[in-house]
Amino acid sequence: MSTEYDYIVVGAGTAGCVVASRLAECPGTRVLLLEAGGSDRTVWIQLPIGYGRTFFDSRVNWMYDTDPVPGLDGRSSYWPRGKAIGGSGSINAMVHVRGQPHDFDDWRDLGNPGWGWQDVLPFFIKAEDSEIVEPGWRGQGGPQHVSDISGKVHPLCHRFIAAGQSLGLPASRDFNGSRGEGLGIFQITTRNGRRASTANEYLRPAIRRGGIDLQTKAHATRILFEGRRAVGIEYLQHGVLKTARARGEVVLCGGSIASPQLLQLSGVGDGAHLSGLGIEAVAHLPGVGTNLQDHLAVSYFYGSAVPTLNDELGPLLGKVRAALNYAWNRGGPLSMSVNQAGGFVRGTPEAERVNLQLYFSPVSYTRTPLSERRLANPDPFSAFLLSFNACRPTSRGWLKLVSADPMAHPQIQPNYLATEHDIAEARQGIAVMQRIAAAAPLSDVITGRLVPDAAVVSADEWLDDFRARADTVYHPTSTCMMGPGPATAVVDHRLRVHGIDSLRVADASIFPTVTSGNTNAPTVMVGEKAADLIGADA
Repeated sequence: MSTEYDYIVVGAGTAGCVVASRLAECPGTRVLLLEAGGSDRTVWIQLPIGYGRTFFDSRVNWMYDTDPVPGLDGRSSYWPRGKAIGGSGSINAMVHVRGQPHDFDDWRDLGNPGWGWQDVLPFFIKAEDSEIVEPGWRGQGGPQHVSDISGKVHPLCHRFIAAGQSLGLPASRDFNGSRGEGLGIFQITTRNGRRASTANEYLRPAIRRGGIDLQTKAHATRILFEGRRAVGIEYLQHGVLKTARARGEVVLCGGSIASPQLLQLSGVGDGAHLSGLGIEAVAHLPGVGTNLQDHLAVSYFYGSAVPTLNDELGPLLGKVRAALNYAWNRGGPLSMSVNQAGGFVRGTPEAERVNLQLYFSPVSYTRTPLSERRLANPDPFSAFLLSFNACRPTSRGWLKLVSADPMAHPQIQPNYLATEHDIAEARQGIAVMQRIAAAAPLSDVITGRLVPDAAVVSADEWLDDFRARADTVYHPTSTCMMGPGPATAVVDHRLRVHGIDSLRVADASIFPTVTSGNTNAPTVMVGEKAADLIGADA
């Protein structure tokens, strides 16, 4: 088979499946899609609640660790990222949140024309097959199925929402609709009780149509250049170093870690750093790997006077019932994420915007270390958790190569809680969580606070607890930031790498700022818009 293609897409993750699928819609177009991982055809990927099993599975997970973080008392953070077809969309919790409209207006105002809310909304709509209908806001008939689980969630979710309403917090029927502020039920990317990743929803139908050559276990090691034009990719597959050439463009969709890593390996990044590793610089772009942003969350655990998912999924008989329910009806707790309720609220009444995302899960894990947790093995008593993260942190981290070895993990420093703004919002979130837990009707069923224990009382003690336990929500973005100039940005508003021809980046790494919410849905949007831009330029 010829090793020359119209396009080469690196990474069959959330965005890469979208980009490859859309590019292949043009008759006669040949797309090579390279994926470093293997198949996603495992029960623990396709079963929605199975993501707990993939959390520490090196077969489908890159399992990164960050440097020690000063703001977290010197703790490092574990970062799972998908290493399979579908990428992190094959191992995530499937929550579908676009973000707040002002997130994208901010992108536009940072010098990125075409990325305001009204510009990106059509691509969100184009992608969706939503069970919630709101003309002009939600899409029906698109590839990505979005399930409304509001009629299936645990009853405790409604106590959580009612408790928030008693405090004056609004309720939201649809976080992705015209009234996205408030508390409500998350929507998830499933179809008929099965994970609806972009691998399932976009890529597999596209492969059946033809035009895509998907190569798995194909680890990209270097972008090939002729002068300052990207002409192909070098990749390692089954121990053999191979090359492929692109007549049109090379599109990086490796995500917020792999895309900047591959750019640096290929000589695109900070020239001095690359020179120190023996890598010849092709383009000096000091922004590659910088501007790293992520959501930082903490969970609070409470005993419950009424049954929770612990009681359903803990006992052997409960596991059998859940399995039979799923086998017969594709329903029950195995067909959903445990992140069932939550919302987007203002941490203080005077806040101009939503600045906190809340989570309510009718399940708890307090007696097992993180490495041993399985979503089907919760605490052996009735309990639930509340959690929050700030929506738009101002702390900025970085990642960089430690060697020229393409198989070595990069050095990652998220730099959480590096600004007074982020510390202040952590305090706001702590206070909001305490008020909700103390409000009826949720407080009516709380038998006691489990974590942190009753010894944590003062505001400073609560903040100390936050530093001791808070961790990533698995939303790293912005390491190939989109912006108008090469001094800090990596790609322009058409996702072209500054100073390089025929090379684009299209994944969450291009976000100028992290969105207010889970990042899967906006990454799908980026994939849709990227394919549109590539097609227009072609």
